[in-house]
Amino acid sequence: MNANTRIQWLHKKLVSKSYPNSHRIAERFRISPRQAQRDLDFLRKNLGAPIAYDTARRGFYYTEPFQLPLLLTSDNDDLYIPEVSAVQNNEELAAAESIIQMQIPYTATLEIADKLAVMEITPYITERHGKGRFTCEFHSIEKFLGALIAMEAEFRIIEPEWLRERLIGSAERILKSHKIN
Repeated sequence: MNANTRIQWLHKKLVSKSYPNSHRIAERFRISPRQAQRDLDFLRKNLGAPIAYDTARRGFYYTEPFQLPLLLTSDNDDLYIPEVSAVQNNEELAAAESIIQMQIPYTATLEIADKLAVMEITPYITERHGKGRFTCEFHSIEKFLGALIAMEAEFRIIEPEWLRERLIGSAERILKSHKIN
């Protein structure tokens, strides 16, 4: 079984609160516990999954709801999705930067007070939660964050935390690179 299949199995176990651990994953897929730990790390670091370890139950769990994309790309495609890597390395597709289309979108909850700003991101809004709070869906993290920054209004990412951290990290890098000595 490939890594994509393992990641999907792991996601199902985390959603169902089965508290999988690296030894259980290793036994299930006949891989090393180290490889199983790399799968957990990939899910946490590359996909931003909110995973924590419960010592009492000796397994991992999601700390908040999380949706797993069905198709994604990353710097280590050869390890996680060989099929996508093969397509990307095809000379006919050399002009394409990457395949980012996912069948299951990311979701985020935002607070935005400015009505004009809300109109600018209307294509992303799927639900309104009272005054100034919205649920948004998006397939490309970069495009969504770009749309938020481009609206030039105050906003706050309520959840997920990984998206808020990514925005803050990007802002810190930009500020650092434009620091005047």
